[in-house]
Amino acid sequence: MGFIESFLGSNARRFIKRKDSDAGEAGRALEELRSSLHNELRTSEGAKRQQQRMCGPVVAMTFNFCVSVGIILTNKSVMGKVGFNFPIFLTLIHYTVAWVLMAIFKALSLLPVSPPSKTTPFSSIFALGIVMSFATGLANTSLQYNSVGFYQMAKIAVTPTIVLSEFILLRKMITYEEVLSLALVSIGVAVATVTDLEFNLFGAFIASVWIIPSAINKILWSSLQQQSNWTALALMWKTTPITIFFLLPLMPWLDPPGVLSFKWDLNNTSAILVSALLGFLLQWSGALALGATSATSHVVLGQFKTCVILLGGYVFFKSDPGFMSICGALVALCGMSVYTSLNLHKSPDVSGKPPAKQTLVAKANGEEKINVEEKRLIAAV
Repeated sequence: MGFIESFLGSNARRFIKRKDSDAGEAGRALEELRSSLHNELRTSEGAKRQQQRMCGPVVAMTFNFCVSVGIILTNKSVMGKVGFNFPIFLTLIHYTVAWVLMAIFKALSLLPVSPPSKTTPFSSIFALGIVMSFATGLANTSLQYNSVGFYQMAKIAVTPTIVLSEFILLRKMITYEEVLSLALVSIGVAVATVTDLEFNLFGAFIASVWIIPSAINKILWSSLQQQSNWTALALMWKTTPITIFFLLPLMPWLDPPGVLSFKWDLNNTSAILVSALLGFLLQWSGALALGATSATSHVVLGQFKTCVILLGGYVFFKSDPGFMSICGALVALCGMSVYTSLNLHKSPDVSGKPPAKQTLVAKANGEEKINVEEKRLIAAV
């Protein structure tokens, strides 16, 4: 080494030291950045900011749409070819698999941190878990006893229920343009699905009971994520055990007998597990969409799926739903486009900064914190 240093001279030695120093500084900067990212993800505020950056309204709604189409085809196979006609038990399997997957995420430190318990009353989490069990369980039961057209007609009633509930509970108002676009969507979906109406007294009762918990479920999911530092996965982790607990007593009341005699062979079990995995993705994507947009937008997205499936069958599979159904679907799509355009202009700020009104309330309560370290972490990301 001495021979090499004497051969290269003092300038080379200074060059090597400078390069070593630069490499050390780069390594320290990379380590600080990694530490900053880790620290940000280990707080509920940081996890929410990451969710908002990575999954905006368009991404969340596209994700939810793709998963929804996939689970419709899978559940058709499960309830048709496989013959697993136990909607509540299937819902229970979905939530159980979702809870197991989230437990694995938590063991691997991949589950986002929940906000402090004092910021969200346990009664809100408990109520959301109960409402989820009734909303999801009754929806699957309604699909079993009603035609798709009648199910969609019931879903239309969810839209005004959400608007009215948000006005009563949250004092949230919508514009005249949004009212017109939602009316256009409802009329279009009604015309598109009116040819598939089959009345069943028990199914109609289940559908009418399902409307209120479905609306409240969407409102709670949306408001907790937008007004608090909840992420979709963190809220799912807290509410899923409650949902599972309240699904159990629904099984004897709404499921037909014979679940114990079902043939649990490899093919049937695999199909049900694939449905459960898609169910987890559906719940996650739905929560992301509700956090990124609003409860009403999520209902409109559900009706958008129906119209796309109807038109897709006509275009690609030569099915003939009828001229009126096609016109209704096109009218509904126009209304959805207008409503989505209006709603995206009011979507939450992806920077994760609270609205000015919330900031003033925080000042009044003495809860505002000037966190220089947090600002530095944001700049590092």
